[in-house]
Amino acid sequence: MCQLIQKYNVAGPRYTSYPTVPFWNIKEFSGKKWNLSVQQSFKESSEEGISLYIHLPFCESLCTFCGCHKRITKRHEVEVPYIQSVLKEWQLYCNLFGKKPIIKQLHLGGGTPTFFSSENLQMLVKGIFRKAHKAIDYEFSFEGHPNNTTYEQLETLFELGFRRVSFGVQDYNLKVQRAIHRIQPFENVKRVTEWARQIGYTSIGHDIIFGLPHQSKNDVIETVNKTNLLRPDRLAFYSYAHTPWLKGNGQRGYKEEDLPTADEKREQYEVGKSLLQQHGYYEIGMDHFALPSDSLYQSVKSGSLHRNFMGYTDATTQLMIGLGVSSISDSWYGFAQNVKSIEEYQHLVDNEVIPIFRGHILTDEDQSIRQHILNLMCRLETSWTREDNGLMQPAAQKLEEMEKDGLVNIGKNRIVITEKGRPYVRNVCMAFDLYLQRDKPTNRLFSMTV
Repeated sequence: MCQLIQKYNVAGPRYTSYPTVPFWNIKEFSGKKWNLSVQQSFKESSEEGISLYIHLPFCESLCTFCGCHKRITKRHEVEVPYIQSVLKEWQLYCNLFGKKPIIKQLHLGGGTPTFFSSENLQMLVKGIFRKAHKAIDYEFSFEGHPNNTTYEQLETLFELGFRRVSFGVQDYNLKVQRAIHRIQPFENVKRVTEWARQIGYTSIGHDIIFGLPHQSKNDVIETVNKTNLLRPDRLAFYSYAHTPWLKGNGQRGYKEEDLPTADEKREQYEVGKSLLQQHGYYEIGMDHFALPSDSLYQSVKSGSLHRNFMGYTDATTQLMIGLGVSSISDSWYGFAQNVKSIEEYQHLVDNEVIPIFRGHILTDEDQSIRQHILNLMCRLETSWTREDNGLMQPAAQKLEEMEKDGLVNIGKNRIVITEKGRPYVRNVCMAFDLYLQRDKPTNRLFSMTV
């Protein structure tokens, strides 16, 4: 195992999109092209509904493990002006649609969505649905901070249709919590989890991380066992992405030598995975686990699991719109990301401009590769027709070494990731990534795959 880790522990994308953001062709991108791709996608898929992601960037304190775009403040008077801007941006998209959209999936992320008061969360969601309909099979979810999520917030969002909530846990060891500036007792997580269950949420998730500073294998064991006491329906169990060259001082709350080695990280993952499986959780795609009763597990069994900028989901839509600073939208034909400055964002929407600053329109080749990477990330296999051989055979040849190591099985027109190969899904996808191979970046763009 150690030899495999040393062999395949390289910097690589997490493939929430293809092409990945650093390889977007921003020179050929324009707001006009983006608008047209949105209109085309909405026209084709308006009956199935769209996904909507809303980024709420405010946090009262900085968590040094976090790679999300955020604004640290204790001034809650920022809430209403920001919501008003988000609703203005939503109106700009509704103007493109030409008719009321059907929302199938809605997710509030951050930042800290529970930074916002119950009243203001209600104002936001009701404002969205003045311009939209709910799908019959809708799924609404949000991220909650266990330290500041209130019963009233949970109740308010439940009444608005939310049935899934995810709480960030990370690790229960106090030394680790101090290093990542996220001191959060088990009692706080227990309280909000029990509240959510009492109110009626049908899918409660916890996020836990391995590879954190000062974290040991025993810390992972303790965190998994404590998590099991609360029996969340699904879990994100993922590797800490240490990217200080991208995030600056936000990931400098500790020294490099405080981080576990690659071998130690892989041992943390293996012991955590084994314990979760003993507790009745099933591994879903990459870094996710679920109980058999959860819809994420059921989507694996039905073959409908999907992955986008919000991660793994059981609600597949062709069009996903991201609202708020730094949000990324996906029309299926293209990607677009919003500006990252709150002030610039508000200025643009006040002037009736969709506030994007970069994007990418997919070529036919992009769309083909994207589908294969999605297949690998969601179903751990992909296949192709004879017509695609010219594009796919070079990728299969690059995986021959991984086949010798027992990580993949390569057929005539098919690649399957083995159980042994699950931890190396990102490495398998990299064999298909033509941008990564053609550009061969000299600067470090991504976190390590292990």
